[in-house]
Amino acid sequence: MNDARNPSPGPSEETATASGLSSPMDGAGASLMPPVTSMPAQDGGWAGSRRAWLALGAAAALAGAGTAAWRLAAKPVVPGALDGLWTRVFETPAGRPLPMAGFRGRPLLVNFWATWCPPCVEELPLLNRFAQEQAAAGWQVLGLAVDQVAPVQSFLQRLPLVFPVGMAGLEGVALSRDLGNATGALPFTVVLGPDGALLQRKLGKVSADDLRQWAQALAA
Repeated sequence: MNDARNPSPGPSEETATASGLSSPMDGAGASLMPPVTSMPAQDGGWAGSRRAWLALGAAAALAGAGTAAWRLAAKPVVPGALDGLWTRVFETPAGRPLPMAGFRGRPLLVNFWATWCPPCVEELPLLNRFAQEQAAAGWQVLGLAVDQVAPVQSFLQRLPLVFPVGMAGLEGVALSRDLGNATGALPFTVVLGPDGALLQRKLGKVSADDLRQWAQALAA
């Protein structure tokens, strides 16, 4: 497992995002911190300040999260977290309400991502295809951006997605932890059944095999 605390990752441990930024990754293909250049320039304003983003990065970096470590560190869902999730109303990057209750009753894949997270950006085309191909089977995909509105809007202009995106902000880290993501690293994906139950969790990039197996399990 790579040591996420190493402040000088080699070239093989970095990948450029679509916006030209990069962020250290762990062995599971999970991004551990946002780059300083993506943080707010001043304190106050959006749900986090520069200090809040730095705290997020420091906490995630200290936690680490290789594939093997994830299997050991994955924790149970916090009591009430799922019920709370289904009552949430996020906002789209355009500022429109996006109630979770509207997704209830059909399979839902929720992907926590950010524009500053290289593996998040890399897996989005795969999730986009999954959303298109599995729509007839009732599947839904929701992206929850642990990010600021402006970079998400800019990113979506370059790479439009067929599935909705909700702005989770820094609060998305706490939400993912409540769902069992012990480190708060990204990307983090959960699959919820038609009854709202948590069926699958994965830290790091999803693969085509992951998506195929999840779809087949619900179709069985």
